[in-house]
Amino acid sequence: MITAAADGSSLGNPGPTGWAWYIDEARWAAGGQRQGTNNIGELSAVIDLLQQSGGVDELHILCDSQYVIKAITQWMPGWKRKGWKKADGKPVMNVELMQELDRLMTERRAAGGVVTFEWVKGHAGHELNEAADRLANGAAAAYQRGKVPDAGPGFGGVTSAAAPAPAPAAPVHSPDLFDGFDFLTDAPAEAEVVRLERSLLSDEVRADPASVAALLHPEWEEIGVSGRRWSRDELLAEIAPLPSPVELELLATHELGDDTLLILWRSAGDEPALRSSLWVRTGGRWRQRFHQGTREQ
Repeated sequence: MITAAADGSSLGNPGPTGWAWYIDEARWAAGGQRQGTNNIGELSAVIDLLQQSGGVDELHILCDSQYVIKAITQWMPGWKRKGWKKADGKPVMNVELMQELDRLMTERRAAGGVVTFEWVKGHAGHELNEAADRLANGAAAAYQRGKVPDAGPGFGGVTSAAAPAPAPAAPVHSPDLFDGFDFLTDAPAEAEVVRLERSLLSDEVRADPASVAALLHPEWEEIGVSGRRWSRDELLAEIAPLPSPVELELLATHELGDDTLLILWRSAGDEPALRSSLWVRTGGRWRQRFHQGTREQ
């Protein structure tokens, strides 16, 4: 079993918001946004922890927020029955985050995983909670200064001894123009990568450089539609919501290795382009390694 602490911080509540989860110095992550609340920070920390720890059979999460624990363990079934409304008929606050938590918990249970929660008193000297609190506060303070917080090493490539990495699925080969590629050999991985690619187009993610950083490989590069070569640091310094909506139209997905996926897609919008993105998986976590765009004629 792996034990992690998750915490959130909002300076002013609402105000600059940070979140973090912490296992040890080799396994932690942090992020946030320019404006949010303590509850948004707490929920975001648990969501990111669940996303990154998918290969862990047993996960024990420490929170100093009763709100998060009760939402997940007590309130959600009733909210769902009422169409994500509370007993008084009012909409559930932070409903998109709650729905994502519900999805992740449902997927974990379906895969046989066990996630448990424990309340710990904040600022009471609990080592893991204090570390998560320090990182979340640091992330919020970074946003207050207009800086991007350190996203951390993430899950760090460590897998639970009780949860070895699954064997790759047998290839389903379809010889054609792209003979030599394995097509759609891992449907769950394909779906996850496409979902992550789409998230990079969303205003919510693009407004938060730390969220973008968590999706990009440390050696990420891009050749843009203009022909410009972008580094990871250059992109993170300029990332912002797109001026107009862009839709991802999937063209093809190719598995190049057990932990490498290439997706070909079309960005549909004011300036359509053909695009390719290379994603690699390390420590159970998918990150974009390279992206290229070509203006469509």
